Amino acid sequence: MTVTATSFGTLAGKRAIVTGAGGGIGRASALALAAEGAAVAAVDISADAAAETARQIAAAGGRAIAITADISDPTDCERVVRDTVKALGGLEVLFNNAGIIRRADAIGTTVEEWDRVMAVNVRSIFLMCKYAVPVMAAAGGGSIINTGSGWGLKGGGNALSYCASKGAVVNMTRALAIDHGPAGIRVNSVNPGDTDTGMLRSEAAQLGEDPAAFLADAADRPLRRMGKPEEIAAAVVWLASDAASFVTGAALVVDGGGIA
Repeated sequence: MTVTATSFGTLAGKRAIVTGAGGGIGRASALALAAEGAAVAAVDISADAAAETARQIAAAGGRAIAITADISDPTDCERVVRDTVKALGGLEVLFNNAGIIRRADAIGTTVEEWDRVMAVNVRSIFLMCKYAVPVMAAAGGGSIINTGSGWGLKGGGNALSYCASKGAVVNMTRALAIDHGPAGIRVNSVNPGDTDTGMLRSEAAQLGEDPAAFLADAADRPLRRMGKPEEIAAAVVWLASDAASFVTGAALVVDGGGIA
């Protein structure tokens, strides 16, 4: 993966946590934040995937650590923040990106699947913020970015638990922005449309659809293509940077015009 520096402003001296950093938007964002000068804690449930992201950052001259964690677990979330501060010296940026999708309606979704989607997509953000916000507030502020979705702003078919979870992310982001703005903490959501990642490709299998036809349908938007992980990462870098210093509580849509 080729990483190029953005023009949105430097993150030199910043320390960042990226969850779901083992691939897709998470890895692209970890690399982009590092390219702008941030030291990054790459967090993933897969030890190998987290280590590979950290390795790529180090190979490009950046500073990174890998942390293996299940961010739906409060003990793991507390440890992620503690270990990041210990290893990197502080925390100014938190990108709550980890997420999963189950493509099914209410009848086809099991209770266990519903609970797992809500745990990974929603509970994890609450937990990471619970432990990260005091650290940021004590240091004078920071930036939190949460991964929502176009389906957090409008409905979608055969994705009940995912739509519900991402709608919760968007409004939870607004509530966090209100609560913690006085402490200098900005909280925003980035809301991608269909992006060329492994998770998107897994949806075709879940739905039993032809992968080529599924991906062609995903490109049916004004820009006539899917997004690239690096394009979502550029928005994350901007929200993390001082260039977005007066932006909080926003739901930034990065979807090639998909919900326009």
